[in-house]
Amino acid sequence: MRIDIISVIPDLLHSPFDHSIVKRARQKGLLEIHLHDLREFGKGKHKQVDDYAYGGGAGMVLMVEPIVKCVERLQSERDYDEVIYTPPDGKLFNQSTANELSLKKNIIILCGHYKGVDERIREHLISRELSIGDYVLSGGELAAAVITDAIGRLIPGVLNDETSALTDSFQDDLIAPPVYTRPSEFRGWKVPDVLLSGHQQKIDDWRLSQSEKRTAERRPEKMDD
Repeated sequence: MRIDIISVIPDLLHSPFDHSIVKRARQKGLLEIHLHDLREFGKGKHKQVDDYAYGGGAGMVLMVEPIVKCVERLQSERDYDEVIYTPPDGKLFNQSTANELSLKKNIIILCGHYKGVDERIREHLISRELSIGDYVLSGGELAAAVITDAIGRLIPGVLNDETSALTDSFQDDLIAPPVYTRPSEFRGWKVPDVLLSGHQQKIDDWRLSQSEKRTAERRPEKMDD
């Protein structure tokens, strides 16, 4: 899988992708991540990529031309399944969407900045808009990192135990159950007896009941779906 990320501050994204599971995916050749500096496609001597908004108002807007040039350059080299933009008002990113996107081959993610991008980009170039929450960040880089991480760990072969991703929270619209490890007792705090029983069916039933309980308490809207 290949993910190309377009940003005005691509250096923000080096650290998230150079460690842990995403790094492992890249080293295995299962995931390619390419960062593109939008300023390389900017106008004039100063490589301008932003300008004032028509109609006035505070804040700058990313210009249409540099973005089009960058996206079209990438599209001239390969076919892309999605061109994703990360505005605060996009569809809320969730596990189901991560699962779907992990099956794609090539994806572009455009990171917004300032007051956003010229609306014509959203109208003519973007295939999907995703938000990681109802709040505003300084730019879309962190959102792009979250989306990439969530997708990358689902690619077959990335995790040492591929069943791990299948038991994550929200895979079946339920929150994951509590987990414990050694020692079985610490300061009088004990691991539930059922987890030490060796009876797999009882353990599975307990985990399901705990998932349902936690979901009802913490994400009741999921129980209503």
